Amino acid sequence: MQTVDDVLATEMERVEDGRLTTAYDIDDTFYSEVEKVSGKKVSSRSMRVPLKLRPGGKFGYYDPNNGDLGTGDATRYDKGTLTVAHMKIAIQWTLEVELGTDGNQAVINAIRENMADGMDEFRRHSEAQLMQAGTGVMATVTTVTSSAGIDTVTCTTDGYGVKLLRFGQRVSVYNAARTINRTAGGSIPISFIDYANNTLKIPAVAGHIATDVILPEGLTGVTPVALLGIPYWSSNATTGSVMGIDRATTPEVVSTRVDGNNAALALPLGRLALNKLSDRVGIKSAKKLRPEIWTHPAQAAAYESLGHLVTMINKGSNKNEALDLYFGDNLSIAGVPLKLSNMWNKRRMDFILMGLYGRAVMKEPGWHTVAGRKVFEMRGPSGGVATSSVSYVTADWQLYHKNPGANVYIDNLAIPAGYE
Repeated sequence: MQTVDDVLATEMERVEDGRLTTAYDIDDTFYSEVEKVSGKKVSSRSMRVPLKLRPGGKFGYYDPNNGDLGTGDATRYDKGTLTVAHMKIAIQWTLEVELGTDGNQAVINAIRENMADGMDEFRRHSEAQLMQAGTGVMATVTTVTSSAGIDTVTCTTDGYGVKLLRFGQRVSVYNAARTINRTAGGSIPISFIDYANNTLKIPAVAGHIATDVILPEGLTGVTPVALLGIPYWSSNATTGSVMGIDRATTPEVVSTRVDGNNAALALPLGRLALNKLSDRVGIKSAKKLRPEIWTHPAQAAAYESLGHLVTMINKGSNKNEALDLYFGDNLSIAGVPLKLSNMWNKRRMDFILMGLYGRAVMKEPGWHTVAGRKVFEMRGPSGGVATSSVSYVTADWQLYHKNPGANVYIDNLAIPAGYE
């Protein structure tokens, strides 16, 4: 009897030839907003950001009857300095991939897809870089187990988990203080990543322990510096510096923190944060700044839950009336709109003053070119041309803030159940 196995070799293969569905996120929500901020062209020299820090003049009472008016003073200024961060993403493919997909023999043209995906992926990585504090730390190790030359790492210490990392990304493992690079021999690739369970796998690293941190490829040496992301500019730390200005001696550059005390989001926190903003810069200035509250959808859900507690539904006479017990996307706290990013710290809400941010730009994100070429051949062990090619997206820029002390944030919030 003839079976299907006997005729399988004669059957035609069907391949879904519709638009490919992307199985991973390529979010660049906040980066898209930062990208709109005016860029200042800079060179390799540090950019200077003047700050009006302290008021001038000496106030007091005087005697108009031949009294001494005394001496005066004037406004005090300082400057912050910063240099650009140099970022890249490399896209590489073999000649066989190029030949095998250049025509009707494949449902995609791999080269065109690679080039389009490369820019999207670079933007997604840029979004992730904006979530770290200029330290390059993309994840903090909670537990690590090693087996058969593979480290399985769980990251649940902070509100990011492993969300800022990507499959295939090359990383370095540092100790918590970032003074020891445990992968000093070179970066290593992430071979597995599970966002739902906040785990990843990398080649085994000697001395790898809990509290270690994971940094992207290219950051080397002791305490390397990366793009200065939002947690750098919105920090109430009283040690270290902001753009070279000492936090300990210049509290004017220290941001304001509202502590969530590891509890669920409560209504007074938002009002407290806004009142602290106006107390810091004055009521008139606070109204002009027009902040936006950026946070993770987890905290938006927590806020929506507060709304459910005071919601009353009045059903109309229409028997087929639709039911939707959720609020729409137009959420706001005390009149301040809520903006969402899936890569934001789940324990944090930042009152972003976009009008006070700027970009120091040496080169906007784009393809690296040499004499007009943006595709480069690889070299084989002999020194001859290899049958593979590579392209690079590069960007050279830095984020800065004109008044870091005006920033306000709520942190240490409890993560709602199911969002951990």
